[in-house]
Amino acid sequence: MTAIKHALQRDIFTPNDERLLSIVNVCKAGKKKRNCFLCATVTTERPVQVNVVKVKKSDKGDFYKRQTAWVLRDLAVVDAKDAIKENPEFDLHFEKVYKWVASSIAEKNTFISCIWKLNQRYIRKKIDFINVSSQLLEESVPSGENQNVAGGDEEVVDEYQELNAREEQDIEIMMEGCEYAISNAEAFADKLSRELQVLDGANIHSIMASEKQVNILMKLLDEALKEVDQIEVKLSSYEEMLQSVKEQMDQISESNHLIHLSNTNNLKLLSEIEFLVNHMDLAKGHIKALQEGDLSSSRGIEACTNAADALLQCMSVTLQPGHEMLHAVKQQQQRFSDLREQFARRLASHLNNVFVQQGHDQSSTLAQHSIELTLPNHHPFHRDLLRYAKLMEWLKNTDYGKYEGLTTNYMDYLSRLYDREIKDFFEVAKIKMTGATKEGKKFGLHGSSGKLTGSTSSLNKLSVQSSGNRRSQSSSLLDMGNMSASDLDVADRTKFDKIFEQVLSELEPLCLAEQDFISKFFKLQQHLSIPGTPMSDAEEVDGGTLSRAHNTAGLQSMTSENHMIRQMMIKIFRCVEPELNHLIALGDKIDSFNSLYMLVKMSHHVWTAQNVDPTSFLSTTLGNVLVTVKRNFDKCISNQIKQMEDVKISKKSKVGILPFVAEFEEFAALAESIFRNAERRGDLDKAYLKLIRGVFTNVEKVANESQKTPRDVVMMENFHHIFATLSRLKISCLEAEKKEAKQKYTDHLQSYVIYSLGQPLEKLNHFFEGVEARVAQGVREEEVSYQLAFNKQELRKVIKEYPGKEVKKGLDNLYKKVDKHLCEEENLLQVVWHSMQDEFIRQYKHFEGLIARCYPGSGITMEFTIQDILDYFSSIAQSH
Repeated sequence: MTAIKHALQRDIFTPNDERLLSIVNVCKAGKKKRNCFLCATVTTERPVQVNVVKVKKSDKGDFYKRQTAWVLRDLAVVDAKDAIKENPEFDLHFEKVYKWVASSIAEKNTFISCIWKLNQRYIRKKIDFINVSSQLLEESVPSGENQNVAGGDEEVVDEYQELNAREEQDIEIMMEGCEYAISNAEAFADKLSRELQVLDGANIHSIMASEKQVNILMKLLDEALKEVDQIEVKLSSYEEMLQSVKEQMDQISESNHLIHLSNTNNLKLLSEIEFLVNHMDLAKGHIKALQEGDLSSSRGIEACTNAADALLQCMSVTLQPGHEMLHAVKQQQQRFSDLREQFARRLASHLNNVFVQQGHDQSSTLAQHSIELTLPNHHPFHRDLLRYAKLMEWLKNTDYGKYEGLTTNYMDYLSRLYDREIKDFFEVAKIKMTGATKEGKKFGLHGSSGKLTGSTSSLNKLSVQSSGNRRSQSSSLLDMGNMSASDLDVADRTKFDKIFEQVLSELEPLCLAEQDFISKFFKLQQHLSIPGTPMSDAEEVDGGTLSRAHNTAGLQSMTSENHMIRQMMIKIFRCVEPELNHLIALGDKIDSFNSLYMLVKMSHHVWTAQNVDPTSFLSTTLGNVLVTVKRNFDKCISNQIKQMEDVKISKKSKVGILPFVAEFEEFAALAESIFRNAERRGDLDKAYLKLIRGVFTNVEKVANESQKTPRDVVMMENFHHIFATLSRLKISCLEAEKKEAKQKYTDHLQSYVIYSLGQPLEKLNHFFEGVEARVAQGVREEEVSYQLAFNKQELRKVIKEYPGKEVKKGLDNLYKKVDKHLCEEENLLQVVWHSMQDEFIRQYKHFEGLIARCYPGSGITMEFTIQDILDYFSSIAQSH
């Protein structure tokens, strides 16, 4: 075992600067017997670290390798299994329990004893040694414990101690001096023994020689001890003298501490008092202003405002814990509460009186404004009230109940005032739209109340009156039921447009000014949306996005203050939307085409309002009204299409230009002048498409039903008129319809010309149709003349029936017939006649070509020439 220990020290622990103190040969309990060594080691460098290392023999050779190491400090329990009966088993409790079986009980006991000693010397940790014999632990009295531990350690260390470099060098020098040191070890040992005895004798002599000096030294030490005793006596006397001084100084120190504590408390108390006095003391001037201040003058309002702010600051002071329990603080707080309540009542009463007075003062100016189409200016009233804005903010922060009461009273007073002003304003607008008061009664206007009481009878009366003014041709063909665009002068429509624009222009600044005043006076912050974003509420009406009020999603996103502004505006201007709807209904009764003017004007004002604030009262209200205007516009378009479908034509007279075609021209011209640079051009373009489709469909319907006028003539004239209208107005969205109208006009012109020219040379046409039929059947052209029905004699017979005189007579009859078919309004007679001339010449050339191919060398020709044809057409046109 000693050889193994030296080998492990050399190969494993010396390279790691460790010393091997104890070793035990073990194997794991209950498993295959694979032996290994548990080693107890300490490091050579300080601080010393004690380890338990597991070493096992390598499988590939005879050398040993370090497998696992535990720090002794982590060892919790050493269990020897049995303290009385010898047992080779033992357990070490580190982070888990390791069970071992030693190869011998002596090695086990030696290893456990070494572990105990190392713990006592280096670790001094509470390690439980259970089932271990007390003899192994070498327990003794505490005074000798350390000595025993050290001694045990020395024994362990002395069992093997490695030579250092100096010792190795001395041994080598000594062995070199004795040549037989290696060959004769016993002689070398004897020599060393003799030299050691010589050295021991020299040491004894040296000690005996120094005994005299030792005695002298001991005498000096005794004298020194006596001096020390004297000094200790003096120090004791000094200490007694200083003890009384110490007691006096302790008393002084305690007194100074109490004085310092008293001063500190006084300073803190002074600071608290100054805080309360500075922050909870209201000046007498402020108190007087709150109790008696003049709320009518600017100086008095300013003084009351400053006093109210000072009072609010005093009441808003954050008190330290315990301040509320002070009687003076309670009294002051109660006094502040009484002042606040008293001033809040006085302020609310005064402002209520101001609201009432404003209603009386403003009513006196209504008579003047009722004559003109203007709304009274509320700016002076707003300017006077804004002086109280800071006081309103104070009231909102201190007494929300009175603030809310003032808000309600303001809405009540102002809603009644605005009701009178706006209704009178709209009454004037309605009278100006309808003319004199007597005429206004025709449209349902009665008295000065300004209310529109129109009914079905008044609408029918208006329809009868308007239908009497229609042009004679339209009245014979249509029963429209409403006034069309051509029934009123341009001046009347322009007047209506100006009045409607003035109404909106007066309402817009009035609402914006009132909303701005409410925000400033009642301290309600407006949360404006970004211009250009979608409206808060939208309704899709034929593709047009229109603002609608009360959208749940929009209201949820608003702040409570913005919502309150909206609600106040809705209550104050509750009559605006109904009055606008009444005015729109009146304008629609006067002339259904007024919806075009209203749509453009209303759209522009909605767009303007949205740029300011998309969620404002003005924006949503105008947006709601815009929905009504858009519906009226759609209704106007639908009525025109229905009137087209209901048109009836006379069976005795020629058709000419259909009334709804002429009315579409008037509508388009009017609409283009109104919608120039308008925001809602898309609505007009959609209306154009609906109308033009209706026109196209009903022109074909009338043409199919026409008995007096040929279908091609009806189609040709009306589509020519439509094409001319679209070309003149240059409506971009109807480019495809313009091309379609031109194509229909051209096709039906050609069809009418071909159909009409078949009459003058009817037999000749039939003869050559037969010739073309034979050629189509496979007969060669030069052999057609051998056919019995188409020989040269038959050809000459047919040609003789159409001498130049007969042809001219037939063309003259044709001209008269065409003249009867065509209307004078469109002036297409010369166009048709010229087209007939071209078609007749084309047929003539076609007949000559067939004669030349089918009857070659026959010398047969027509009895008139192309020049004769030109002369015939020219002379006939000039004669008529």
